[in-house]
Amino acid sequence: MLTLAHITFDCTDAAALAGFWSRALRHPVDDGANEYFATIGAADPGPTLMFLKVDEPKSAKNRCHLDLTADDRASEVKRLIDLGATYQAEHDEHDHRWIVLQDPSGNEFCVA
Repeated sequence: MLTLAHITFDCTDAAALAGFWSRALRHPVDDGANEYFATIGAADPGPTLMFLKVDEPKSAKNRCHLDLTADDRASEVKRLIDLGATYQAEHDEHDHRWIVLQDPSGNEFCVA
């Protein structure tokens, strides 16, 4: 049986990107974070967010991304941008609306 253990982000500074996601999700970075490796939620049920330093830069759109929901999308998007996210696009298709952002390492994610 397979179990989903981690959702892993490649980045140039693991502790810094974990810090962004910690503030975004209002969940603390686990102890032991450094520029090479960091996690959020290791003691929680479900998958851990893992951040790993890689040497190569991001070169293309993510093939997999996080979809987040918010009660007040506009205020959450503003808060995320204030934390360091970058606005990419807004979509309204097939009765669904979402906004695409990038985290400080350029990883796309959506807020619906």
